[in-house]
Amino acid sequence: MFMACSTVAAMAEPSATRQKELIHLVRQDCGACHGMTLNGGLGPALSPEALVGKPAESLVATIISGRPGTPMPPWRPFLTDSEAKWIVDSLLAGFPE
Repeated sequence: MFMACSTVAAMAEPSATRQKELIHLVRQDCGACHGMTLNGGLGPALSPEALVGKPAESLVATIISGRPGTPMPPWRPFLTDSEAKWIVDSLLAGFPE
């Protein structure tokens, strides 16, 4: 089950090595649907502009649990809640190269 935002926010950031792995995962795996530049494709754009007004905790929940009835899979087998939070924070700030 998804943790409350305050709990997720209190978790430690992934290590520098894991951050590089997460960047690769987002660029390759998420990019397969959301576009290699994350500006949209089968899935919606993941740019900061596209995510304005969307609560971070909802975005984390979508990454962790997926969206039933859509192509968005649950990433829980591959990511922790804190890693999903790091991805969301990174997307909102402008995802690194």
